[in-house]
Amino acid sequence: MKITRFLFRGGLIAYTMLFFAFIYIPLVLIAVYSFNSNPVNMMTWSGFTTEWYAQVLGFKTTISENALYIESTDQLVQAVWNSLIIATSTTIIATVFGTAIAIALYRFAFFGKRFYRTVMFMPMLMPDIVLGIALLIFFVNSGITLGLKTIIIGQCTFLISYVFIVVSARLAGMDRTLENASADLGANEWVTFRKVVFPQLLPGIIGGALLAFIISMDDLVITYFIAGVDVTTLPMFIFAMLRRGIKPEINAIAVMMLTFSFVVASLGLYLRSRQK
Repeated sequence: MKITRFLFRGGLIAYTMLFFAFIYIPLVLIAVYSFNSNPVNMMTWSGFTTEWYAQVLGFKTTISENALYIESTDQLVQAVWNSLIIATSTTIIATVFGTAIAIALYRFAFFGKRFYRTVMFMPMLMPDIVLGIALLIFFVNSGITLGLKTIIIGQCTFLISYVFIVVSARLAGMDRTLENASADLGANEWVTFRKVVFPQLLPGIIGGALLAFIISMDDLVITYFIAGVDVTTLPMFIFAMLRRGIKPEINAIAVMMLTFSFVVASLGLYLRSRQK
């Protein structure tokens, strides 16, 4: 019995280590090779340098004079700016609508409630390429010019579902007796929502908003179909660079995106701990 338990525990530990190694070793390699000074083959280590980061940020470097793979730093900056505009807009819209829908389905009983709840899961279950093609056909047939506004509308169609699920999970764990106590003490529905319900929902709302922001910044497939020819986001820009091979600048951009995601996630955890 002890031998079986020992083998099971050892196998579980080995599986866990392999699992995390499979996930994080590629990220470590990306970070390491982003400092490789070899401008031709990033897999051949030639020395340590931070000039790839400087080049991505638009500074002149000795490496960039010999091998400039980014055609224009202005294009990269514009792609980042477009991604931030889209992510901020979609996060605000998806958070408001997702939270409102979650509260409505939690509080009220109406005809077709189960069907409506099921429909809210469909954008998450639908393949990205199918949703992208469907949105493209809809915008073209509606005569809507493809651009920033179509990307924002298209991303909201599925980001609302993510916020809805996160907030719904928070609502399921709420204590309704606090609301009843607030009503017994003479508070109206608005005061109860503002002082009792909303503080309890805030961690879920923050989590849903941060999740929507990260997914929006990372989305490529759906955005590729509905972006048009005049708008380029950061994932689209990186995808275009990959067509010409994996260059050191791509590693530097990837590390910067990972750092940004880590900062956003850490901010969310900090705000959630403060709320508690």
